[in-house]
Order: sequence, then C-alpha cells, then structure tokens
Amino acid sequence: MQVEVFAICDAATSDNGKLNILGSFDTIWVRQFPAVYPHCAIAVKMRFQASEKGDHAIIVRFIDEDGHNILPPANGAFSVSMPPDQRSTSADIVLNIQALNLVKPGEYALELSVDGHNTISLPLFVRSAPQPA
Repeated sequence: MQVEVFAICDAATSDNGKLNILGSFDTIWVRQFPAVYPHCAIAVKMRFQASEKGDHAIIVRFIDEDGHNILPPANGAFSVSMPPDQRSTSADIVLNIQALNLVKPGEYALELSVDGHNTISLPLFVRSAPQPA
C-alpha cells in the first residue's frame, strides 16, 4: 500500500475514484485562543497492489504536541477489490471536521494508520495572527 495523497484542506469529495481537493494547507492563523476552526476536511488516496485486495482497517488521529487526541480517533474499515485486468487500484477516504477546537498555538499532527501500521504523519501549524495596528 502506498499513500498517494494525505492532506488537510478546506473541502474534499470523492466520486467514482476521483478525489477532489479544495484549498490544501498546513498552517492556521488564529487571532485569539481558544479558537474554533469552522470546517476542514482530511483527504486520503491510497494505492493497493493486487496482492493487497481484501479488508483493511484505518485509523486517523488528530493530536497535539503532547500526543493527546484533540478529536476522537476516526476508525474505519474498507474492502479493496481488484478488476482482473488491473495490477493496482486506489481507495479514497474523506473525513469532514466541523468546529475544530484549537486551545493553544503549536504544532499539531494528523496521523494515518492502516492495518495497525503507522503509515504517515502530517503536521498542522497553529499560529497566533499578528494583531492589527
């Protein structure tokens, strides 16, 4: 399995194997803390080889600098099927997040685990916005 896309973004959809991503970012600027980020999405596209067809488990965690969950982990399962004339196929996952609570500035992380293996980690920097003069 190979992760082709792992992004935090303004919005994402998946339709018939087409992953659509709008506004990928790695930094959120906040005027005061605690803050609520109204909406964002996590977009994932994974590629599986023919030998990897079957059931898979996925966990996405959103953690702070101390490794504490800032959202409950998203646990899921999916099945990969392979057309007989293909040697690989992809699977898309979109997770929408509403009202993301950001208590303090710092480096947060999104972590993706597939079948019990930590696969990839993505930083999210939360910074204090400069105050207007």
